[in-house]
Amino acid sequence: MSKKTLFVIASVIIAIVAVLAVLVANNRTKQPVVDTKKYLNIDICQFKNGSDIFITPHELQQKLGHDNIVILDASHPKVYGKGHIPGAVSIGFKGLSNCMGKPGDKEWGTILPKDRLTKKLESLGIDNNKLVVAYSDIFKGPGGGGRAVWQMKMAGLDNVRLLYGGLELWKRCGYELSREPVIPVCAENIVLKDYDESFRANQEYIFKNLDTIKIVDVRSLKEFTGDDTSRGEARGGHIKGSQWLDWTWLMNKDASVKSPGKIIELMAGIGIKPGDEFVLY
Repeated sequence: MSKKTLFVIASVIIAIVAVLAVLVANNRTKQPVVDTKKYLNIDICQFKNGSDIFITPHELQQKLGHDNIVILDASHPKVYGKGHIPGAVSIGFKGLSNCMGKPGDKEWGTILPKDRLTKKLESLGIDNNKLVVAYSDIFKGPGGGGRAVWQMKMAGLDNVRLLYGGLELWKRCGYELSREPVIPVCAENIVLKDYDESFRANQEYIFKNLDTIKIVDVRSLKEFTGDDTSRGEARGGHIKGSQWLDWTWLMNKDASVKSPGKIIELMAGIGIKPGDEFVLY
């Protein structure tokens, strides 16, 4: 083989390596550095049971790469593909929900039956010992991370946390993002409890207590008024007697949660005070 041929082969190999290096760099990039000092000491304990609900971006960043953690991205798959926390598995907004049939069908959109949820969680690498963190790109996702945490806690998993501020706050902290899809390693022998029914209110409960409980519609204003039925509603409008409070009002522009005092003020504006029983939908 001539020296010229060897040179050409070597040049091609170098070019391939260079291209691969660019592709890897594109798949795993760091966000522009911003002023993160105010995000290093987020006080999640200001919220009732805050340490049992949230994990801060800084705390999660310190745990990346550990074997005893599973990270779930509950954003829309297209949002996930544009950049997610390294190691996060995509589950989508309704990843732990029963979506057989169509919106409006009985049980559609509710938590998976216990046997199916067990298999689903094991397929995601979740067992009773690992820390599970869920999040979404809150304003684009939308907030599927909270839905996933609520469903897992309803099934008796205690070591589950919601990423405070979701992907938006993670990016504002300047932490790394990845575009590499993650394939989870299956787990075994997870044990779920019977579902805690205090976590939800079914149609029968609402009908029975319609005149005594307070109901809050947290959808958009157009959904509340019935002008938007694009999400599969059989009819436009809202439950009789419900008050409207857009869920995004509970968030700051950086996707952090407003202070307890401000949330209490917002709720007081629709006639609800601490200690009241109310239902959200």
